[in-house]
Amino acid sequence: MPRRKRNAGSSSDATGDSDDSGEHEKTDSSQSDGNTRANTRLTRASLRLSQSSQEAPPDIKHVVDRDESPPRTPTGNAQSSESDIDVSSPSASHDESQNKDPSQKDSDSDPSHRPKRRRFHESYNFNMKCPTPGCNSLGHLTGKHERHFSISGCPLYHNLSADECKVKAIDRDKQDDERSQNQTEESRHATRHQAATPRQVRYKEKVVEMRRKRDSPVSKEQKEKNMEHRQSHGTTREPLLENITSEYDLELFRKAQARASDDLAQEKLRLQGQITEGSNMIKTIVFGRYELDTWYHSPYPEEYARLGRLYVCEFCLKYMKSQTILRRHMAKCVWKHPPGDEVYRKGAISVFEVDGKKNKIYCQNLCLLAKLFLDHKTLYYDVEPFLFYVMTEADNTGCHLVGYFSKEKNSFLNYNVSCILTMPQYMRQGYGKMLIDFSYLLSKVEEKVGSPERPLSDLGLISYRSYWKEVLLRYMNNFQGKEISIKEISQETAVNPVDIVSTLQSLQMLKYWKGKHLVLKRQDLIDDWKSKETKRGSKTIDPSSLKWSPPKGT
Repeated sequence: MPRRKRNAGSSSDATGDSDDSGEHEKTDSSQSDGNTRANTRLTRASLRLSQSSQEAPPDIKHVVDRDESPPRTPTGNAQSSESDIDVSSPSASHDESQNKDPSQKDSDSDPSHRPKRRRFHESYNFNMKCPTPGCNSLGHLTGKHERHFSISGCPLYHNLSADECKVKAIDRDKQDDERSQNQTEESRHATRHQAATPRQVRYKEKVVEMRRKRDSPVSKEQKEKNMEHRQSHGTTREPLLENITSEYDLELFRKAQARASDDLAQEKLRLQGQITEGSNMIKTIVFGRYELDTWYHSPYPEEYARLGRLYVCEFCLKYMKSQTILRRHMAKCVWKHPPGDEVYRKGAISVFEVDGKKNKIYCQNLCLLAKLFLDHKTLYYDVEPFLFYVMTEADNTGCHLVGYFSKEKNSFLNYNVSCILTMPQYMRQGYGKMLIDFSYLLSKVEEKVGSPERPLSDLGLISYRSYWKEVLLRYMNNFQGKEISIKEISQETAVNPVDIVSTLQSLQMLKYWKGKHLVLKRQDLIDDWKSKETKRGSKTIDPSSLKWSPPKGT
């Protein structure tokens, strides 16, 4: 029996088998191709219309119910309402349903077996591939990444393999560690001295010897090899660089290439939004003769913060983008010490009082620099209500920044320090205690009791507790009376009584006995402190070298 196809507008019974149907098919076949397709297929809307106009037999109902869910395309998308559905005759559909496997019926009815809609990241092809011919995008010139997508990071373009790049990266890290270890072993004054150190002299001789060993004329075989490489690869590969210069200079060039490639990769990730705001921070700063690793994020302008490395003038604290700009700036910078009044000098140590209102730019740059090494600092630009006391160490090139602390001009809670910092290259040398001692010396001149503003950073808390312990033990060692009070200690040392009590409790020198608090004089702690003091010979502040009077209005 020929398969019968219903017209979209037909209301006749789908099970009717008459000669009219054959004549109707002949009439339909004589029409145009567009009308034939429209007459031989049913849309979902017309199918629902025919179903509502006349009750369909059970077989037809089964087909309609099974097709109620929108059919899926190969990509998982549902067809639009204008798409056509081919409906077979009821007898054929009945026969097919009988021949179907029961498991297949279950799979049709189970929605978990239906094609799922693909997610964007599964179906979208990013088409990221290295443009170098023959490269599989594996490895990176820096040896730190598993893949690359540009010529600058392609090992094949630079005539290297991925394994060779990793080996070179390990060697560079070892050399950097050795160089940093040698720099820490040398004295700070030796690095500032004009004459080269013995290690630098030996290194220079080694470089000169390596450059002498290079064969100045390029051999004929090497020329032929270079020409063959150029003809076979053209501009898709880097020219062969062996025997063009010494191994030392070639290695320097390779290091510069790897460093530039790493910077480009980081910049590309940042532009694509794959680097978060927390990681968009300055990693290192070049400050005078030192290259310092930063600890925290500082709100420098975006165009400077995204560079990763910042160049800062150690005298005026202006920040720049490159070594060339810094060198030009240093050639014309007239500053050799902080602005403001020098209120203390003893030997090479000086302290300058800088008013945040008079020298606003310098104080703002100082706060931005300090935020790189402080976690709790929140003051950056509103510097006018503060005074900054900057400690420096002088040599024949100028006064180099050691550290600083700031204090409010009018503090209602008698805070003598708002923010305090010792530069990383001067840490663990006694300068932090000198800054703290100087702040309490100013409080003594003002005839006030001072205390640092909370919260303190981790290193600041350690420094202050060590200073308070030293002050109390020195006072106990010099005290000759029988009765002592915390108020007397506070007036003598300008330390807040709360800080004195907390320090005495940590030293187990405060006891409660018979309704009274007693201060114990522990001779063992005093003897231990005296022995360490003689061995250490820590730096101290000389009150006679202070030339300062409290500002007016405080």
